[in-house]
Amino acid sequence: MQRFTVNIKLPARTLTGALSAPNRGAADWGWQGLIAYGCHSLVLIVDANTAQTLQVLERHKASVVKVKWAKENYHHNIGSPYSLRLASADATGKIIVWDVATGTARCEIQEHSKPIQDMQWLWNQDASRDLLLAVHPPNYIVLWNADTGTKLWKKSYAENILSFSFDPFDPSHLALLTSEGIVFISDFSPSKAPASSGKKVYISSPHSSPSHNKLAAATGAKKALDKVKILISNEKPSAESVTLNDCLQLSYLPSKRNYMLLLYPREILILDLEVNQTVGVIAIERTGVPFIQVIPCFQRDGLFCLHENGCITLRVRRSNCSITGTPSEEPDPDPVQELIYDLRSQCDAIRVTKTVRPFSMVCCPVNENSAALIVSDGRVMIWELKSSVSGRNLRNSSSSASPLYSPVSFCGIPVGAFQNKLPDLSLDNMIAGQGAGAGEEQFRSSFLQEVHLKFLLTGLLSGLPLPPFAIRMCPPLTTKNIKQYEPILAVGTSNGSVLVFHLTSGVLHKELSIHSCEVKGIEWISLTGFISFATSTPNNLGLVRNELQLVDLPTGRSVAFRGERGNDEPAIEMIKVSHLKQYLAVVFKDKPLEIWDVRTCTLLREMSKNFPTATALEWSPSHNLKSLRKKQLAAREAMARQTVASDTEVTSVESSVISLLQEAESKSELSQNISAREHFVFTGADGQVYHLTVEGNSVKDSARIPPDGSMGSITCIAWKGDILVLGDVDGNLNFWDLKARVSRGIPTHRSWVKKIRFAPGKGNQKLLAMYNDGAEIWDSKEVQMVSSLRSGRNVNFRILDVDWCTSDKVVLASDDGCIRVLDLSMKPSCFRMDEQDLIEPAWCPYLLVPRASLALKAFLLHQPWDEKYSLDIMDVDYPENENIKNLLQEQLNSLSNDIKKLLLDPDFTLLQRCLLVARLYGDESELHFWTIAAHYLHSLCQEKPEKPRDTAAPQEQLVNPLDICYDILCENSYFQKFQLERVNLQEVKRSTYDHTRKCADQLLLLGQTDRAVQLLLETSSENAHYYCDSLKACLVTTVTSSGPSQSTIKLVATNMIANGKLAEGVQLLCLIDKAADACRYLQTYGEWNRAAWLAKVRLSSEECADVLKRWVDHLCSPQVNQKSKAILVLLSLGCFTRVAEMLHSMRYFDRAALFVEACLKYGAFEVNDDTNKLIHAVYADYARSLKLLGFKQGAVLFASKAGEAGKELLTELKQPKEEVTQE
Repeated sequence: MQRFTVNIKLPARTLTGALSAPNRGAADWGWQGLIAYGCHSLVLIVDANTAQTLQVLERHKASVVKVKWAKENYHHNIGSPYSLRLASADATGKIIVWDVATGTARCEIQEHSKPIQDMQWLWNQDASRDLLLAVHPPNYIVLWNADTGTKLWKKSYAENILSFSFDPFDPSHLALLTSEGIVFISDFSPSKAPASSGKKVYISSPHSSPSHNKLAAATGAKKALDKVKILISNEKPSAESVTLNDCLQLSYLPSKRNYMLLLYPREILILDLEVNQTVGVIAIERTGVPFIQVIPCFQRDGLFCLHENGCITLRVRRSNCSITGTPSEEPDPDPVQELIYDLRSQCDAIRVTKTVRPFSMVCCPVNENSAALIVSDGRVMIWELKSSVSGRNLRNSSSSASPLYSPVSFCGIPVGAFQNKLPDLSLDNMIAGQGAGAGEEQFRSSFLQEVHLKFLLTGLLSGLPLPPFAIRMCPPLTTKNIKQYEPILAVGTSNGSVLVFHLTSGVLHKELSIHSCEVKGIEWISLTGFISFATSTPNNLGLVRNELQLVDLPTGRSVAFRGERGNDEPAIEMIKVSHLKQYLAVVFKDKPLEIWDVRTCTLLREMSKNFPTATALEWSPSHNLKSLRKKQLAAREAMARQTVASDTEVTSVESSVISLLQEAESKSELSQNISAREHFVFTGADGQVYHLTVEGNSVKDSARIPPDGSMGSITCIAWKGDILVLGDVDGNLNFWDLKARVSRGIPTHRSWVKKIRFAPGKGNQKLLAMYNDGAEIWDSKEVQMVSSLRSGRNVNFRILDVDWCTSDKVVLASDDGCIRVLDLSMKPSCFRMDEQDLIEPAWCPYLLVPRASLALKAFLLHQPWDEKYSLDIMDVDYPENENIKNLLQEQLNSLSNDIKKLLLDPDFTLLQRCLLVARLYGDESELHFWTIAAHYLHSLCQEKPEKPRDTAAPQEQLVNPLDICYDILCENSYFQKFQLERVNLQEVKRSTYDHTRKCADQLLLLGQTDRAVQLLLETSSENAHYYCDSLKACLVTTVTSSGPSQSTIKLVATNMIANGKLAEGVQLLCLIDKAADACRYLQTYGEWNRAAWLAKVRLSSEECADVLKRWVDHLCSPQVNQKSKAILVLLSLGCFTRVAEMLHSMRYFDRAALFVEACLKYGAFEVNDDTNKLIHAVYADYARSLKLLGFKQGAVLFASKAGEAGKELLTELKQPKEEVTQE
């Protein structure tokens, strides 16, 4: 028995290389914190923080064209845990939905056999979380249930669909980018296919626009931009103006409602969809590098752009402080009325060549502060944004861009100058929003700090170079070398370098540039050294330059093994090292073989010219070790006499002779030239088998065996124990049993046998054979095939080289640039992520079992435990098995020091902690909930003590409003200001009568009557609406608050609404300040969003709250079922008690308990019996759910807070402890 065992079980894994062209768009960065991308037919999963490959998913038969992570915006609990779900689609139209952690497919979906153009998980959270919308070429969109693989509906459109984008503010709106233009769908629903065929608009190409030939002067540029008027029209453009639609991408802006961007190679257009009009152009100068992709941000109005040279740039919208809400008579001609995006930061470009091009970029959806670039050669570069606060007086006056300021708050709450904060946590903690600093100049400069952003490369993953490869596994594990053994694979590449991979972790250990031409073969001479050979391309005489190098791995030193030889000679066909690693046979193409001594790098013998050239050669595994030991002992004794050693040394020498041999012998032995006799066999061109003996520096010819008539020309030989196997050009294998002296020929019908190798391990007689079209594993004892792999039949790659990794794993190099470690069945497979040996632990709570990930979350949220802040899971009472505890501790240890510092900071408030943990877990619904809760709890409850000084509060709110990406949830004052700015911009961009009319309508609703009248009077007399508009202008100017006119107008308005003219009736009601009635009518007719908009811009806060509360009731109704949205609306109204009740009724116990705790800290609850009852119920239910997770201390904590409701539970939890003590 061995005294100790070592785990050398290698996981099956795949090392990947360059990507194929169809993989270009297949990349996604999920809320889970992982990046997925396609590489040929594989899907790779990479951890972004540590840049390690965590999983390789193999099941597709064709190139992967799209990958998408499932969304995480739902409430997570033990029933719907944190899990890694990914959908990937390939070029044959198959979609696979994966459970990434186990590497298994949850379901497979197939509709047509063309590549999927686009797909997206539905994000509307209260519907089912399993819905996946896909574009099946040429013109179908299909909604799938991705859990069961059932098709819910299918709809076809008139043109070919290239991609689509959901409106992030309204789940029923969807825009399709087609080959001719854009189709807007406004009746999308998961339950049935859209009824209408959508509203179709055409894009005229911006190349006809003047933004290309910009003039040098600023005024010229401004005029040119103002000429970019209509881009979108409902008529089909005339044939000559249309170039092929070269729009690369269409996306809604998630940072503000009803904006869309269109990406062209040389410009990005920002459209305002209320008026279908370009309101911003980001153009590249003529010398600039074209765009290939853009990702709009949510937290701030910014864009990540990828350029053709692999450079990623971040552009952030300039805040327009110059545009004010008051219209001056003569508008100042200076402010450019445009949405301007300033370049804020850019990363380094890559060297673009024919084979190396940037493929795609993905951006972290949780923090939006890092982007990953995926390059066609298999590299993944992770760039992170870092912010630095610049000194106040160092302001660089030359830059035209207005300064960016750092936000006042961190994690949702304003913090003082000395509090712990981590500005680089996310984009919204780095730069202040558009609304920040909207106060007066001097007020702003007093406490806002200016920041600069820069990209930093924080992770780099590189793939294998382009095939062909030559691979060789290091010598096998034995009982002798078990202490220092490492499973290492050497990979020779076409550019002359040898890559050394560590196979337990799959990480590149070293890259050695040894040769100047393609490496053809590698042979190991010890665990830490190898000999590799490379041959240059032949000249016109067929001669090449041969390079044979001896490499020492620890130092990386390489020696030319054959010295000066090697120029202008026939190519080396193969090299073989003898079993005791003493001798090396070098076989040439048209030249006799050479025998070298490995230890001294000397040539023992070069065979004579008339000696037959070898077609295959193998060293014998049997060797004369006994005589060798005698000689060695004699040499040792001679040494011992000189150094007077003890006897024990001699006996220990004897037992480890073999391992000593496998390393290098001592100098004295070499000088006395002690070596064992070894034999080898080789076959000549005539098929004869020759047997030769090598001892010391003599080579003796001993026997010849005539050829076997049934065999063709022999191409390879393998020898182990008493079995010798020969393979020939026709695919025959001949098994010789040397002991029984029988031979047996097996035709495999697989053409030329390129290589045969026996598996390592005593008595293991398995054999790996490689053919032109695949590989087979044979059992040479039984002489039968174990498994087979054939290109084109069960895999779509060709095999370039094979070897054994361990006694039961093989390694294959294939022409798709990958190297796969497979088990004996040779079936490509994925591995379980929890079996992975990672060099650096990666933070990913999604990999834990559901109970553990939720318990870890509770542990982080409810710090301090027993008045002690700690990140040591052993400090709490969590009776779970050691294994799980260790996994949790590993997760905690893998957090960055900055985050640990925050979590351990006693000044870090509960709300901030909730926000931070939501970010760490990538929990979308939690992140939005806590952002809004923190904002309103803080702003509404700060005001309470200062009731008399009511002027200070709005000021503070204006400095730090909720950013406009939250739309209807923003403060009313900020929302109004934003809408006015928007109409200003629309007004500047007017180009047709329709646009002017829309602007006038908006102005009337916003109560800007004077400007509305100006616009109405612009109508030309030829226009059909001339009379109507003139009368309307008169009406608007003369509306007084006299009773009769009011009642008449109200009557007319109600009649109009009753007869289907809703918009016109609402306008009239707004004229006579009856906006509350107008909202009620809008809601009656189902225009809920419009009513909320109008309430926020026109009504007092009380009236507005009434309208929004009616909307909340509507959202909570069973047919709408958008309770999570309703909760956010209630938060923005400050109805905190109702929020707590709703969370409790929806069984969101963890969120409810934390929210109640936060409200109590801020004094946001009226304390009375009802609220106390609610608080106790919430705490008791949360304690029960913690008990389910096995998190005892947390359960005790909340049960004790729950008063009466938790008494029973508390006694139950304390019960078992007493029993234990009694024992």
